[in-house]
Amino acid sequence: MYPFMTLNDDTEITHSEMKNDGTVKVYIETPDEKDGFHNVVCWLPDFKWEKINGYSDDEMRYFKKLIQPLCHKIITTKRGENKN
Repeated sequence: MYPFMTLNDDTEITHSEMKNDGTVKVYIETPDEKDGFHNVVCWLPDFKWEKINGYSDDEMRYFKKLIQPLCHKIITTKRGENKN
């Protein structure tokens, strides 16, 4: 997994290299004092969200709105070329 973006609340967004089937795994993780971490996986380019752990519906709406316009950049970013 490669770093892509860190949000102001220390949420880390990382992604895999493109798989043979053309998909890219995006992993979002937020530290949480009570639970340790909240996290979720999104598969691009299909925007298939899975393994939602600890995030509210409002937080998920935020992540979906955040990731959608960045999809092309995430998919085309090569290791070592990340430009937040």
